[in-house]
Amino acid sequence: MMPLTFPEIDPVIFSLGPLQVRWYGLMYVLGFLASYALVRRQIGEYKYQPLAAHFENLNLVLLLMVVVGGRLGYVLFYNFSYYLAHPLEIPATWTGGMSFHGACIALLLGGWIYCWKNSIDFWKTGDIYAATLPIGLGLGRIGNFINGELYGRATGMPWGMVFPGGGPSPRHPSQLYESLLEGFVLFVLLWSVRKKPWKKDRSWPHGSILALFLIGYGCLRIVVENFREPDQQLGYLFNLVTMGQLLSGLMVICGLLVWKVRLGRTS
Repeated sequence: MMPLTFPEIDPVIFSLGPLQVRWYGLMYVLGFLASYALVRRQIGEYKYQPLAAHFENLNLVLLLMVVVGGRLGYVLFYNFSYYLAHPLEIPATWTGGMSFHGACIALLLGGWIYCWKNSIDFWKTGDIYAATLPIGLGLGRIGNFINGELYGRATGMPWGMVFPGGGPSPRHPSQLYESLLEGFVLFVLLWSVRKKPWKKDRSWPHGSILALFLIGYGCLRIVVENFREPDQQLGYLFNLVTMGQLLSGLMVICGLLVWKVRLGRTS
């Protein structure tokens, strides 16, 4: 059976002189807009005035954290030796290289500092934002697919696809696996349980949805990494796991700790 042919979509939607509008950047914008709308909706549902008063400013802080944390995470976790030798290239985000785990750490840290300084409940706020994050993650993976990057390992499955730059072998379209699992499936899970009671007489403690996001994303990413080509400059760590699996495992542990700490508290 012939492998599927990669749909050669121009990564650039249109150009205005030196300015290029790319599908990957558009996916980030759409993810942010979706999160913005759903967070605002939840603020209205919960009548959460402390967050409403700081909504716009907090969004700016979190958006900055995504960019800075994502870039520094890639530098530190995935290509440290290169950027140690070329430090002036660290701010060059347009050349590619972002890490979700770095962005996640920065989001949590930046969000906690902002909430602490402005007397906002971090755990409740974290739940509201965490329920919306998978949308942006799913869209971002579609952007990776359009770019033909972060493709999967070689496969003989009938849906294997030959990617530009991936050699002649058909490969798993692992970006689409991630978009489905880390995006759609995780969003449906978090959004469907956020207002349901944990037990008959107890609501979810604040921080539970955030914990579920950390656990859910970490577990799904560990699974999908088995189909994704390891980063060329790293390969397998300890001849066993990829960097993505290692970081996701730590993410699951953090989620379980948050779950344990918050589980005894009611809303």
